[in-house]
Amino acid sequence: MKSEVVKNRSGQKAPAFDRYIGIDYSGAEVISASLKGLRVYQADRESQPIEVHPPPSPRKYWTRQGLAEWLVERLSEDRTTLVGIDHAFSFPLRYFEVHHIPPDWSVFLADFQRHWPTDRDNTYVDFIRNGTCGNAEARSGNPRWRRLTEIRTGTAKSVFHFDVPGSVAKSTHAGLPWLRYLRLKLGVGVHFWPFDGWEVPDGRSVVAEAYPALWSRTFLREGRTADQHDAFSVAAWLRRADLDGTLAEFFKPEMNPPERAIARVEGWILGVK
Repeated sequence: MKSEVVKNRSGQKAPAFDRYIGIDYSGAEVISASLKGLRVYQADRESQPIEVHPPPSPRKYWTRQGLAEWLVERLSEDRTTLVGIDHAFSFPLRYFEVHHIPPDWSVFLADFQRHWPTDRDNTYVDFIRNGTCGNAEARSGNPRWRRLTEIRTGTAKSVFHFDVPGSVAKSTHAGLPWLRYLRLKLGVGVHFWPFDGWEVPDGRSVVAEAYPALWSRTFLREGRTADQHDAFSVAAWLRRADLDGTLAEFFKPEMNPPERAIARVEGWILGVK
């Protein structure tokens, strides 16, 4: 990142971000459902992550729609913010090839939302899977297809591997249309990494894919539920990596040029080298 070269008076590299948000996502139910598994933690340079609750309403927990609207508000503020969301941002290259989709993230998001309109009212992911609505048959994938970043972790499951413990498939299929929503609302003011480039412009907020399992064991649980701890761990690691100067290297994972070209299409988990 360009801002990594800025140093404070002690000679240590200055942090690139003012605020860090970790999100443990959920693909359950519908967009207006209050979801216990949808958790948000926020930190800044001075303070450790604390849980952010939704605005007062009859709903106790976040809804996917409410979270997306809240993120638009936060990312529109004049504070450089790094957001890590626990679901995949794109699909394996094989999916693009089979369905003849240009290797362009904006095109992919629009095409996906047309076939998997999981951002519509009263629409469960499973409704589209079983053919009640949408057109999943025209845009399905194979659980054997995996992205390079998933292979690199050694543990992350395929985005098409539904109905198994630790699966990210449902949250990914529910979350992708909301990434499109964020992109349309925020425009060039926010950098969606790495689709907008591996280099992050100076002073730009960033939205990136996170995988809590990479770091959750390095932080004490302290009474948090599994979902709370995953969101906490994302925010805490983002903050720690920025403050200790190691974040910049994670924005430039080690790979050869062909791998880098594929990863620009498939996306990459921030924190995987």
